[in-house]
Amino acid sequence: MKFKNTLLMLGVFTIFTPSAQATQATSELFDAKCAMCHTKTMPTDMSKVVAPALMGVMRHIKMSYPNKDEAVKFMVDYILEPTKEKAICMPQKIERFGLMPSQKGNVSQDELTQITSWMFDNFPPENFRGMGQGNRYGKGQVSQ
Repeated sequence: MKFKNTLLMLGVFTIFTPSAQATQATSELFDAKCAMCHTKTMPTDMSKVVAPALMGVMRHIKMSYPNKDEAVKFMVDYILEPTKEKAICMPQKIERFGLMPSQKGNVSQDELTQITSWMFDNFPPENFRGMGQGNRYGKGQVSQ
C-alpha cells in the first residue's frame, strides 16, 4: 500500500511539474521582455514609473475583453502595432506615458501569445480593484 501511495504521489508531481515550469518560464519571459516598463506589482515610487503596472493594464483588458482568446488576440496585435484608436486605457495614461512603442523586433508573436495568455491567467490579483470604475471580470461580469 505504501508503494502505491508513493507511485500516486510521484504521478501527481509529474503531472503538475511541467505546468509549474511553463508558468515560471513565462513569468521569466515577461521579466525579460516586458518588466523593464510594466511592473508586476503596484509601484511604491510613482515618480519612477514609465508605464502602467501590469495589474492595471490587465484590469482594463478584461473589462473590454473578458474572453481570453479575444484578449490575447487584441494584446498581441496592440503590442506589435499600437495606435491611439486601439488603446483601451484611460486617456490620461497616454497623456502621462505616451503611446506604447511597437515591440516588433523585440518580441516574437509566439512569445507574445505565451506572455499575454499568462498575463490573462494571472493578473490582476483577485483583490485588486484599481483606481477607476469596473471590475476584474469584464463588462457585466461578476466574480464567481
